[in-house]
Order: sequence, then structure tokens, then C-alpha cells
Amino acid sequence: MKIILDYHILFSIGIGFCIDAIIGDPRWMPHPVRGMGWCISKLEKRLRRESDSSQKAFWKGGLLWLVMVLLWTGGSGLLLWISYRVHPVLGLLLESILCAFCLAAKDLKVESEYVEAELSRGGIEAGRQAVGRIVGRDTAELTEAEVRLAAVETVAENASDGVIAPLFYMALFGGIGGILYKTVNTMDSMLGYRNEKYEYFGKMAARMDDVFNYIPSRITGVMIAFVSLFLSFADGNAAFHIWKRDRRNHKSPNSAQSESAMAGALGLLMGGPHTYFGKLVEKPTIGDRIREVEPGDIQKANTIMYACSIVCLLLFGLLRLFLQILLT
Repeated sequence: MKIILDYHILFSIGIGFCIDAIIGDPRWMPHPVRGMGWCISKLEKRLRRESDSSQKAFWKGGLLWLVMVLLWTGGSGLLLWISYRVHPVLGLLLESILCAFCLAAKDLKVESEYVEAELSRGGIEAGRQAVGRIVGRDTAELTEAEVRLAAVETVAENASDGVIAPLFYMALFGGIGGILYKTVNTMDSMLGYRNEKYEYFGKMAARMDDVFNYIPSRITGVMIAFVSLFLSFADGNAAFHIWKRDRRNHKSPNSAQSESAMAGALGLLMGGPHTYFGKLVEKPTIGDRIREVEPGDIQKANTIMYACSIVCLLLFGLLRLFLQILLT
């Protein structure tokens, strides 16, 4: 029992990673992120007013951010403390489940490869509908190549947000760290838009998401390039080159970190102008068009994502183990 208590975070992260890799997040299963979304919506209705000044909207959004962080990290922390007090194995089981909930590798793989499956079965319209489930841009006018490329870009970006960043914070703080990150990331997904409605109310959510993703996004970019050195279909040297050159080619300080490495690894041109809610948004390109996107590229992107995830899981685990041994 003492071994479990001493190394419970390492065990729970490893078990959680395996759970996610095997079953992902079944739709029938209650999920903390859906609960977070419900809470954010309810609190937003109570706090945000169209008549609020920009300053008042900013502080109300900051209050919502603080309440959500305290509510979900405090609640999960209390739940874990009680479960470990009842029995160490119960605590380990609950923390492993929390860690699995915080990871999205399996769902990212399934949803992105569903795009290719729909293109094969139902043609371009089916592919557009499928990719519309995982991207924010308008998909009605996308070509077949653009549909595939959008799915590859989503895998690249969410390799950080959905896998490496949660692993990073879980390695630091266990299941509570994972929940903390998912709370911050979910608030940005729901409120962090630069439009009239959320320009000020969602500013805290957007900025804090940038802060929390700053280190993990850069680790992801480097690790994508690193694992590409050992994959026959990827170009690791080009991944490092494009990452160094294009990692800042995005309004977000973090999004292009992983996308640039993936673009270099696969020899694809990403980014560029996209349409959102009927409005064309100009964006810089990322990577070089060494070749055109192909049917197998979504699967290749997922292979890189999983290889990167496994390397980071081992690396973060070894670093935590080293520090734990050093401090005991």
C-alpha cells in the first residue's frame, strides 16, 4: 500500500493513458468536460450582460474563470482525498479514471480517421460533414484535398491540447493537474473568441489558455520533430527546420508550434486563409508544399501523434520518478 501511495501519480497516469488508448471517451459515459461546459453556460447566463462596459465584462469573465478553476480543481481534489482515505486502491482507480478523462488521443484518432472513411464511402459531401465535427472553419466549399488537410491540421494542433498538455500537468500534479488544464482549455474553447460577444468577457479565458499551453505546445513541436526522425514516412530534419521557421505563423502564440512540426514532417503546406461563419480570415501559411495531401496522411499524422504521446509519457514519468527519488 505504501508503494501505491508513494507512486500513485505515476501509476494513475500510466493506467489512464492505457484506458484512453483502449476505449477513449464513449458517448454514453458521463464526462467532466460536458459538466464543465454546462457550468460555464449557466454561469455565463448569470454574469454576462450585453450592456456591460468592456472593463466590467473583462472582470466578470475573470470571475467566471476563477470560480470554474476553484470549483473543478477543488472538487476533484476533495473527491480524490476522500477516496484515498477510504482505500489507496480506490483512490488510485479514481485518479486513473480522471487521467483517462483528461486525455483525448483515442477520440482524436477516431474522429479524424472517420473523415477519411466518410470520403471513401460517401464522397466529398460526407467528408465535409465529417470534418465539420472537428474543425471550426466553414466546410461547405472545401475540396477533397482541403478536407483531408483540415483533419491533419486538427490532429497536429490537438496533439498538444488534447494529449501532451494534459500529460504535462498530470505529471506535475496528478489527476488534479489534468482537471485544472481541461477546465482552462474548455473555457477557452467556449469563451475565447475575438468577436463582439466575447472580446472582453472571454479575454481572461483566452489569455490563461495561452499561458497554460505555452510550455506544452513547444514540447509537442519538438517531440513531433524528434519522433519523425525514426518514422520511415516522415522527415524529421524537415520537421525541425519548418518548426524553427514557422512556429510563430499564427495569431496564437502556441497553435503553430505543433502544426509547423507536423507540416515539415509530412511535407505539406498548412494554414493560409480560411472562412469562418461566412467571413474570409487571412492567415499565414505553415510549411512547404513538397507534395499534395494524400488519403493516408490522416493516419500518418495520428501515428506521429501517438508516437509523440508515448515518448512524452515516458519522459514525463522518468522526470517525475527522478525528482521523487531525489526528494525522498
